[in-house]
Amino acid sequence: MSSKKYLFTSESVTEGHPDKVCDQISDAILDEFLTQDSKSRVAAETSVTTGMVLVTGEITSSCYVDIPHIVRTTIENIGYTGKSSGGFDSKTCAVITSIDEQSTDIAGGVNKAFEARDNNASVSSDETNNIGAGDQGIMFGFACNETPELMPLPISLAHKLSYRLAQVRKQGILNYLRPDGKSQVTVEYENDKPVRIDTIVISTQHDDVINGTSDNKIIQETIKNDMIKYVIDYVFEREQLKPDSTTKYLINPSGRFVIGGPQGDAGLTGRKIIVDTYGGYSRHGGGAFSGKDPTKVDRSAAYAARYVAKNIVAAGLADKCEIELGYAIGVAQPVSIFVDTFGTGKISDDHIMKLVQDNFDLRPIAIINQFDLRNLPKKNGGKFYQRLAAYGHLGRTDFDVPWEHTDKAQLLKEQALCISANA
Repeated sequence: MSSKKYLFTSESVTEGHPDKVCDQISDAILDEFLTQDSKSRVAAETSVTTGMVLVTGEITSSCYVDIPHIVRTTIENIGYTGKSSGGFDSKTCAVITSIDEQSTDIAGGVNKAFEARDNNASVSSDETNNIGAGDQGIMFGFACNETPELMPLPISLAHKLSYRLAQVRKQGILNYLRPDGKSQVTVEYENDKPVRIDTIVISTQHDDVINGTSDNKIIQETIKNDMIKYVIDYVFEREQLKPDSTTKYLINPSGRFVIGGPQGDAGLTGRKIIVDTYGGYSRHGGGAFSGKDPTKVDRSAAYAARYVAKNIVAAGLADKCEIELGYAIGVAQPVSIFVDTFGTGKISDDHIMKLVQDNFDLRPIAIINQFDLRNLPKKNGGKFYQRLAAYGHLGRTDFDVPWEHTDKAQLLKEQALCISANA
């Protein structure tokens, strides 16, 4: 039988990408509200363009937050200030806000779930059965054994390259870099296993004069050599699968990248949902994460689905696993749960489904309590969700993210052995 070969590509972007600027602003606003009032309802949307930030949305909270100050601080920390501002400076950009309270119709369904209303029950003090989903929708979680963090290899590598690209800029290793940048990695697969790095793409914003020259040919050659030495080689030194003599390097393939960030492209919250998740390797329900408090299942249920899938793979029950969850607004229980191990399961998908139903409570309030989603900003110095807003919400290893824990893997493994023994 001939082997099955194919190429798969995933991309990542740096924190200075205009869409990621928006995601970080929205999540910085969320962090501050939850730090002061853990039950704040937040749906913060941000748009940026040359010299301007617009923050809109619906927020209900008992506290006051200085949104313009958060916006400017976030932009400054990303690096859009001084010579790197490029028409978008943290100190001089206009900040416009237009915020309403959460709709009372939505709040009514969230505050008292359909199950409680249907049974004419009163709201209990611990909210266990009362919080309904903040919206309808579908969410996917995924895990596979291609990397130690159980993420697909292409998106894992792309994130590492983007993170390193920002690191060498911020540490002054390459002081001609500006905040905007992208990475992309194409991996060759054989029989569904990664076997070769086919193509690496890096596009990085830069000064118009480097090492005293404005000659673009010299500038691009300098950037290419530096990207290979300080970014690509650094990242792949720590990887098992490395570039080979046939790997293609495309560094600033546009030929020049001086105008970037919000001056080059307008940005918007929630426009990098594939970067935020699995790089296209798994399906996506379409809902964005950033700027949304944990009652929005777009965010919290996607984290929970990742947790379920990761524990299944960590337990050795499958080489890859995808979980789909479906919710109705105002209803606590998921309307559907779907498990797919793509033929890699060590037990049947039906048996894995039973394990999921027996071991994971996927009601919104249960997810919130399991991961302590309302209190994570306060427990992390007021900055948690903003850290997730660049370089991926899933598969993170640089700080403690509760849905990345594999604390149920051993229990699932033991229960699966019982199923096999009784089959």
